[in-house]
Amino acid sequence: MSERAPSLPRTTHTLTVRYSGGEERRGPVTMGQANMIRCMLRDEPAHINIHDVWPVPEGTRTEAAIDALRALVVRHEALRTTFPHAPGSAPGEQVVAPEGEFTVTVVNHGHGDSTGEPASHAEYAEYAEYAESLARQARVHRFRLDRDFALRVSLITFDGAPVFVALAASHALTDVSALSVLKEEWLSLLAGEELPPLTSLAPLDLAAEEATPAGVRRSEASLRHWERIIRTGPQAMFAEPGAEGTETRVPRLTLRSRRAARALALAAERTGGLPSTVLLTAWCALVAHRAGQSACVAAVPTSNRYHPRLARSVNTVSQDALLSLDLRVESFDALLRKAWGAALNAYRHSQFDALGLWEMIDRTTFERGSRFARDVVFNDVSTLPSTVADATGAPASASASASASDTEADADADGPELELSWGPDQVLPTRVLTFVYETDPVVHLATWADPALFRRDEAEDFLAGLVRLLEATATADVPLTSLTDVTGVRPARRGPEWCRVDGSWVSPPLVAETLGKALQGLPVHVVADAPDGEGNTPALTAFVAAGDSPLTPAEAHTVLMDALPGHPGVLAPHRYVIVQDPPAEAGRSSAWLRQQILVEGTGRDRDVT
Repeated sequence: MSERAPSLPRTTHTLTVRYSGGEERRGPVTMGQANMIRCMLRDEPAHINIHDVWPVPEGTRTEAAIDALRALVVRHEALRTTFPHAPGSAPGEQVVAPEGEFTVTVVNHGHGDSTGEPASHAEYAEYAEYAESLARQARVHRFRLDRDFALRVSLITFDGAPVFVALAASHALTDVSALSVLKEEWLSLLAGEELPPLTSLAPLDLAAEEATPAGVRRSEASLRHWERIIRTGPQAMFAEPGAEGTETRVPRLTLRSRRAARALALAAERTGGLPSTVLLTAWCALVAHRAGQSACVAAVPTSNRYHPRLARSVNTVSQDALLSLDLRVESFDALLRKAWGAALNAYRHSQFDALGLWEMIDRTTFERGSRFARDVVFNDVSTLPSTVADATGAPASASASASASDTEADADADGPELELSWGPDQVLPTRVLTFVYETDPVVHLATWADPALFRRDEAEDFLAGLVRLLEATATADVPLTSLTDVTGVRPARRGPEWCRVDGSWVSPPLVAETLGKALQGLPVHVVADAPDGEGNTPALTAFVAAGDSPLTPAEAHTVLMDALPGHPGVLAPHRYVIVQDPPAEAGRSSAWLRQQILVEGTGRDRDVT
């Protein structure tokens, strides 16, 4: 995305906007707020803050645009909220102000003498790009939770006439859905419409509901749902050669396809499924097929606004729903029948105490010897009003974020038959992330795929394969064994040293290498049990030559667990056998078995046993 300003002369000034009329309130933070606050205190602000760009209707005066913003601030408590806390601590309380002020930066471009003519098509596209760059720049600065206003607002004008609002937002107070609601209401106010009374829960009301016995039970049930998947599912979907690191710079690949939309509608009609569920099922099937997995485990963030009182709440409601879809069925239709229930189950368990969740994840993964990897994300925002989201969950108007060529393409309301285009890259902690923006009259989605696993041509083939799968399911049930032929997408290639252990793809030599490095070069040999009848390897055993080091199984396990991030092909051995010295034939398992055993154990109980 270019950050070059339009070539016309530019002036900038800041307006201070006062507001009053709200109610002063104070209380605990919500589960969603606590989750996002944890991320904001830990992550880089550009990764966790969100942004949006709103096109301004032609003929809108600057005063009207600002008055509508003021009305939203008074209407929604989240925009008047701060989080007082002591330095070095995480906030546990929120305070809603009855009055206050915020600033709007007005950036005017023009000739200085307004002609009364609107911006040309080319100028409008240039301003759209510029507004997007301003919004992105605004999100790189950290929000001060104890004092900063929830939004950083810039108003871009042409000869004094507003054309775009560019804003960055605190993720502790808003999410993608909340920004969509704000945009829709802002446009309604500019159109002279009266907003209906609020029926959605304000943050403090949601916090009170979460603290009830029923709310606590829901949170506990969510943790049990997550724990079951984390204990039994693959520790990472993309455990294969080339998958390494915890953050990768990933380019955006956008699909716009009228063919896919027609096929999706026909598949939904033939199967009786919702289009969103059909698309989710097809995506999960293809991801699992490409990863060589028998289940698709994915985070589905925009999922927990299924209750009417949350649907239009201006709040950071979004928490991950963890979906686990078992692909051990014969056909697509059978998978679709399972997907509806699996998705609903995930959505119902997407409200939880974030601190309790991570305590559970740390305990469960230590006991299993795994690493929870949020490496696959599917975010369907197509039902939100006029919103497109970027890879970190930040929405940007489709018309605002389009380049000049994109804007021209949008003139065709029906869209292209199948168009793939590459966009800017960004650093992400995922292997494959997909945002769905629209499903009719075109399927419009963007995917960020780890370039170490997907070359550009392979990423394009993956999305083209998704379209082919939708077209195949539009007319007939598709056997899952035929996905390679139907889509052209082939499963990951793994060498003979890879095996399935505890539901995860693992490379025993990579386990030995990682543990040896973590133990500062001590010799390590890892042995896999013989596969069972279904091709699964029940367990791994690690032989470690301690030498003069007083090493214990617990120490070996703890050190390996600390080294697991960024190594999706490494699962901790089920047993550690500590021997005095490495055998002369260190590569032969039988030689290690003949060594004197100093101590052995699982390492999980932190005892020497």
